[in-house]
Formats: sequence, structure tokens, C-alpha cells
Amino acid sequence: MNGNGQKHASGTSTPKDSEDSAVPAQSKGSWTSFLKSIASFNGDLSSMTAPPFILSTTSLVEYSSYWAEHPSTFVAPANENNPEKRAVLVLKWFLSTLKQQYSSRNEKLGSEKKPLNPFLGELFLGKWEDDAGTTQLVSEQVSHHPPVTAYSIWNSKAGVRLQGYNAQKASFSRTINVKQIGHAILHIDAFDEDYLITLPSLHIEGLITGAPYVELDSSSYIKSSSGYTAKIDYSGKGWLSGKKNTFTASLYQDGKEKQPLYTADGQWTDCFTIRDAKTKDVVETFDPTVTNTTPLTVAEIDQQDEMESRRAWQKVAQAISKGDMNTTSAEKSVIENQQREMRKQEKAEGREWSRRFFTRAPKSALFDALANSIGEAINSNLTDGVWLFDQEKAKDSAPPFQPQ
Repeated sequence: MNGNGQKHASGTSTPKDSEDSAVPAQSKGSWTSFLKSIASFNGDLSSMTAPPFILSTTSLVEYSSYWAEHPSTFVAPANENNPEKRAVLVLKWFLSTLKQQYSSRNEKLGSEKKPLNPFLGELFLGKWEDDAGTTQLVSEQVSHHPPVTAYSIWNSKAGVRLQGYNAQKASFSRTINVKQIGHAILHIDAFDEDYLITLPSLHIEGLITGAPYVELDSSSYIKSSSGYTAKIDYSGKGWLSGKKNTFTASLYQDGKEKQPLYTADGQWTDCFTIRDAKTKDVVETFDPTVTNTTPLTVAEIDQQDEMESRRAWQKVAQAISKGDMNTTSAEKSVIENQQREMRKQEKAEGREWSRRFFTRAPKSALFDALANSIGEAINSNLTDGVWLFDQEKAKDSAPPFQPQ
């Protein structure tokens, strides 16, 4: 039971009839059915059909852009000559992405929405222009079964690039639990330095009221080739105490976890502070509520490639916005049927879909070198391989896809 005397989401739970319920009156029946179906479902939760009011008009392939909505923070480590302080700046950048990745949609849409499931080969391309120069993004759905999104983000002026890929394995136990599979690697050219970034697990709160939001849990790591490791521990609001979206972190030299050089704490949706572990002096602060993001520039829909997300899903998104579920279903079926036919043709011809920007590899020597000390496994069997950004493929792509 929670503090309001309500049962947690289960096969018998119902949205509570109170002023804090976000479930529209006309949707309470479908939301109750959805909660029951989640509780008894065994498989990929992303394939389930959600009630209309909880559907997003955005594809999951767009979520890669949340890594770099503060470009100046993203490139800042490249301007720091001290490796210890660089590691601090990388930690600050990573923490600054959490609100964008896991909470920004709540503020815009009122709650977490179920994103559109990307189709194989779906693309999302864009760039940020600000004082940091031009920062570019390529995001591509490289696998459909299992669903895997790969991405590369780079700023040539600063010599900073991030590439990675991720899948999600969802399950239900009192709530929706999501294990993120995959990783990201940040590279800084000036120091030939790499940072392995593991992905936090998460679960969904607010199911009973129909206003879902993400809460991070467990731990994630940032492991540097220069000999520093950051460990971030996540916690949320408990039944009796605590604040939502809370974390603590420590940065230490490898092998000296109990002797941190810097610590960080706060709420990743609010202000957080990084301190010198010995003096307790504040060395970095970040408040995402007052730090503006840089808008991502995306080509007009009529100028986009037919595989680009917003062009491909345009009719579906329009129908969802209008609440027209019949058209939503019909337009989704058009895309899904096209994809089925493409897979049949590929099978008949004995070939595989060619990825536009990424190449599958059996393993990653860089990952193995950095992951060993933090006990991270690559789990390539759950992501259809290891996905690497392919510079040669990118060069062969037509504008605006070419790296600058």
C-alpha cells in the first residue's frame, strides 16, 4: 500500500478517483485494463498498446538528442588540461543530461508518454549551433528485434565525440522496471582520452494516477582511460521520506574508491553540487531549471529523407495529436506493413538491411579495456551485436549527413 492507502499497480489496481488523478474520465476504463494487462504480460512491454492519452507523438529514436542539449557543457572537458579536473567536467556534463533524458518530457507533456517504436533503419538527424560551434547528431535504429538505437554526437571544433547504443529490457513487478542495455563512449581528441559511460536502470512511478514519470535506481559509472572513475548512486522518494530524483556520486582514482577526490549530490531534475572531498569546497554547480538548453535544428519535413523519423511518422503524430485513434492505427499499420514486406524481400534475396551510419562488430576492445574494473558486461547478445559509428559510411551519405 502507498501513503494514500492505494494498492501499487497490480492486476486489481484501479486509477483512484481523486483530484490528483491524471486519467481523463473517459479513459479510466482503458487505463484500468492497461494496468491489468501490464501486470500479466510476459514479453516486450514496448509492443503493448497503450491508451490514447498516454501515447507520444515522438519516436524513441529521437531520445539520443538528450545527450547534448547543453553543447557548451558537452565540450567543456576539451578545454581543461588537468586530467582530474577533466574527469570532474565529464561527470558534470553527464549529470546535466539526466533531466533532459528522463524528465524533460514530463514538463512539456504533463507526464511520461509511450514513445513510438522506431522501425529498422529509422533516422533522426540534427545539429546544435551556439557558442560551442556546431554539434551534430546522427541517430539510427539499427535493430528492430531486439529494438536497438545507435547514435553519434560530435563537435569537430572542440574535438569531442560521443557514440553509443542502447536497448531496453522491461519487466513488471509492482511497477514497470527497465534495464538499459548498452553504453556510450565519450572521446576527447586533444588528450586521446576515452570515458566509458554505463546506463542507469529505471522504473516508472505514477502508474496508479495515470501520470507516469521516470525514477532512476541502482548505480552507473563513468570510467576514464586516464585512470579515474565516477560512480553515481540513484535513489528516489520512499513511502515515508526522501526526495524524488536524488543521487550521490563520487570521483576517485582507480583502486581508491574509499578515498574520493570529489563528491556530488542533489536532484538530477534540480540543482546539484560537486565538492572537493577533502575541503568540502564547492567546485561545480549546475541548475537545469535555470540553464537554457540549445534548440536542435532539424531539416524541414519536406526536405527530410523518407527514412527520417518526423517525416515517416508525420501522419501518425498528427492523428495522435487530434486524438484520432482510428487514423493513428491505420497509419501505423501502413508503416508496419511496409516494414514486413521489406523484411520478406530481404529474406527472399538472402541479404540483410544495410545500416546507413553504423556497422555491427562482434566486440569492442575499447569497451573491454575500460569495463573490466567496474564489472560491466557488454551483453552483445541482447543488442544484436556491438554497434560502431562508421566514418566511411557517413562520408558517402548525401548532405546534410556528412560530418563537418
